[in-house]
Amino acid sequence: MSKAGSAASKPPGRGVKDVDPERLARLNAGEPAATLTECLAVDFAALMQAVAPDAGDGAVNAMRAQAALGISRRMALAARLLEERLGPDGFETLKAHRSDTVRGWACFMVGAMPAATLRERLDLIRPLADDAHFGVREWAWLAVRPQLAAELDAAVELLLPWTGDPSERVRRFASESLRPRGVWCAHIAALKTDPGRALPLLEPLRADPAAYVQDSVANWLNDASKDRPDWVRGVCERWSKGHPAEATERICKRALRSIGV
Repeated sequence: MSKAGSAASKPPGRGVKDVDPERLARLNAGEPAATLTECLAVDFAALMQAVAPDAGDGAVNAMRAQAALGISRRMALAARLLEERLGPDGFETLKAHRSDTVRGWACFMVGAMPAATLRERLDLIRPLADDAHFGVREWAWLAVRPQLAAELDAAVELLLPWTGDPSERVRRFASESLRPRGVWCAHIAALKTDPGRALPLLEPLRADPAAYVQDSVANWLNDASKDRPDWVRGVCERWSKGHPAEATERICKRALRSIGV
């Protein structure tokens, strides 16, 4: 297609550089992203200037200076700058913003709050864990994972009620947030060594009806199989006895994909 072709008829690009400039301008002004590529394309400095002018030029310049950082590190930096300058009132405003990136900053503001207890962080992150946007849900668990890992046993206890929540998004958070290896995050050494410490969270989800949750549980076990394959085989063998639910069979098949039976 010639360059004269309209943006609407232009086939979608595959990478950040392929995002249409007009579309990128809207994203940088606060419009929500529709794809992961659009999430990655957002200019954090421009977006911060547009949606949080009270943070000041210093925050925007600091964000601009670190534009080459990976996205997770930029999310954390943006949240720290905003938490320092806007505080709790800023969080209350940003958590409801239409931009998924801005709500993601709110997630990381929860992680950046210096005096919050683990229970308080989970209470604050819960609505964001149940967000309608896929990106915000990922930022929600990534943002508080360091605190969950630091207080692992308390985290398991606090997350246990989440496994029975009516929302599959909240149930999935209970599993995804403590995956031993996870994606775009530091591993949790304690769970690589002893994955059984988080088994109370997996047991209630072993026959979850939602594929979204099933995939998370299967990926959790697959993570654990990289270090404790016999433990994972044992869990799947126990879950598969008798007449397991179809969901359980699916979870176990996916959990064992790296090591077989």
